[in-house]
Amino acid sequence: MATQLQYAATGRRKNAVARVRLIPGEGKFIINKREVAEYFGKKTLEMIVQQPFNITDTLAKFDVIALAHGGGTTGQAGAIRLGIARALLKADASLRPSLKRAGFLTRDPRMKERRKYGLKKARKAPQFSKR
Repeated sequence: MATQLQYAATGRRKNAVARVRLIPGEGKFIINKREVAEYFGKKTLEMIVQQPFNITDTLAKFDVIALAHGGGTTGQAGAIRLGIARALLKADASLRPSLKRAGFLTRDPRMKERRKYGLKKARKAPQFSKR
């Protein structure tokens, strides 16, 4: 059996991690063994996932198979977007300037801040009363 050409990459955002594989095809998205519309349920998240393809005009050239876990749906969509951008870079290095300009190759470092003792949340303090 001949091995199929594929490009793999990992994307992360908040607590979400996505392992992405690009396979030459006609533009199908499968995330955690489900279609993208069925998995996310929001058009905005579908658009986030497709942004690297729209910037580089490669939407109909690759099928995407992604496994995402951790975090919420928005974090997973951002992780998949980063994974797709990195995999596209492996497929064709000439796409780097357009992906870099759009900011798709930068991992978003913003994380949830830890809760501190004496506070209710990371920064929310209990109500203060002088007397």
